[in-house]
Amino acid sequence: MSSMTACKNESVGVAVVTYQAEQHIEKCLTPWLRSPLKPRVLVVDSSSTDATAEKARALGAEVVVIPKEEFNHGLTREKARCLLGTSIVVFLTQDAYAVDEGVLERLINPLVKKQASVAYARQLPREGANLLEAFPREFNYPNDSHIRGWEDRETFGTYTCFCSNSCAAYLNGALDEVGGFAHVLLGEDTLSTAQLLKRGHRVAYVAEAHVKHSHRYGLSEEFRRHFDTGLYRKRHRQLLSEFGSDDRRGVVYTRKLLKRLGKEKPALIPYAVLQTAVKWGGYRLGRLSVKSPSWFKKLCSSQRFYW
Repeated sequence: MSSMTACKNESVGVAVVTYQAEQHIEKCLTPWLRSPLKPRVLVVDSSSTDATAEKARALGAEVVVIPKEEFNHGLTREKARCLLGTSIVVFLTQDAYAVDEGVLERLINPLVKKQASVAYARQLPREGANLLEAFPREFNYPNDSHIRGWEDRETFGTYTCFCSNSCAAYLNGALDEVGGFAHVLLGEDTLSTAQLLKRGHRVAYVAEAHVKHSHRYGLSEEFRRHFDTGLYRKRHRQLLSEFGSDDRRGVVYTRKLLKRLGKEKPALIPYAVLQTAVKWGGYRLGRLSVKSPSWFKKLCSSQRFYW
């Protein structure tokens, strides 16, 4: 049986969560709508005031609009998963652009072949990205595909349960086993993957499935994002600590970044050191703030709607 035939034997849904995505929606949706696999494509929009919903419908996607205040990284995707009800469901963010219509087939191939229950794509930096923006993509998304399981924790450490719902596919039945996506501040992808790995499932990194997706954050944004990361990882430390230490991977990242900058862009080293200090400070404060009052967490968080 060919790969294409096997894929066509599965029902496939694609879910995109959006807000004010008018400028992104065509580039985001078109490769999936043109896929030979003919997936259902569902947009869950948080009451955008621009033409996001109208453009998505015109392109051929199904659209569900929810109140902005109801958005949650986990529960909104869980709603989309239940609405689709397909055997495989792919999650995207609005600013992740698949490079061609073949990405879907390549992404879900490990799921169709029963090699894994989760698969995520390789994220490449957007056009015009500088080295500080591009390096995280290079660090987290290597050139070669691989499959990880619970037994690989000693090799991969905390990266074992890494996954990104900017472009990731799941077996719906596997998500059912862990109760789907929960109400979370962020990190619903990593948490669900960790739960699945602990139950014996596997996660595939598909380096052949490319999407363009990266961000250029300012220092304030980096602080807030890492505050949220520290907070959620502290909240879920009982599970996540079984995969190793965040600090160890952070040290490896920083060393490789500075080495790369030293060779190619030494003038960026002072800013990189400052950026790293801001990230570390936000992360540490987040870990210390689990029991702090909501007004303080809202003040520091990038997800103020959550509080």
